[in-house]
Amino acid sequence: MEMKKRINLELRNRAPEKVTELVLDNCRSSNGEIEGLNDSFKELEFLSMANVELTSLAKLPTLSKLRKLELSDNIISGGLEVLAERCPNLTYLNLSGNKIKDLGTVEALQNLKNLKSLDLFNCEITNLEDYRDSIFELLQQITYLDGFDQEDNEAPDSEDDDDEEGDEDDDDEDEDEAGPPGEYEEEDDEDDGGSDLGEGEEEEEVGLSYLMKEEIQDEDDDDDYVEEGGDEEEEAEGVRGEKRKRDPEDEGEEEDD
Repeated sequence: MEMKKRINLELRNRAPEKVTELVLDNCRSSNGEIEGLNDSFKELEFLSMANVELTSLAKLPTLSKLRKLELSDNIISGGLEVLAERCPNLTYLNLSGNKIKDLGTVEALQNLKNLKSLDLFNCEITNLEDYRDSIFELLQQITYLDGFDQEDNEAPDSEDDDDEEGDEDDDDEDEDEAGPPGEYEEEDDEDDGGSDLGEGEEEEEVGLSYLMKEEIQDEDDDDDYVEEGGDEEEEAEGVRGEKRKRDPEDEGEEEDD
């Protein structure tokens, strides 16, 4: 009961006509249907009902825009002709892990003209001799069976393709927002020129001030040197004066002697 309530709430909380993707995995169907899933989901493109204990597709609603249908791990054994009637635009169908045993059951998928990828992995039909060749011959419209083509090339991941397309769109938007490259290049050149000139002026000012400081220091050094020389000369003159004073006295003493 809790599982059924959860399904109903999920379906009721959405406007069916606006839903494009719906995942109901691991829910429980009742009498071959999921309550709340009906024809009102007109825009639905992706539907996943894995492991919901579906025994048949008889009560599947008409979903004309549905492109991808996940029905893995159910108990479906036949009645696949319903798909061509109610989901005529299917391109991908996953029936892995069901009770499909023979080619006659799969033959009903011939009317799905747009079907490109079919998955029957873990179904009993895969044990048939020449299983792959038989399926490709029976359903000539498909390109991939169980994830590989006839030459054993792996099918591309649709999510990766979508991401790559999204990245390309983002790159285009970035280029549009960036604007013409010429304008920004000119502005960058002007900015670079201004910055170079400013640096040159600063260097010139620093050089002049540095030279002026050196000249001032040189003058101070010269003054110090002159003052020192003057002191020595004064001391020398004082010594000579003393000698002059002493000489007559010395001479007088010599005469007395």
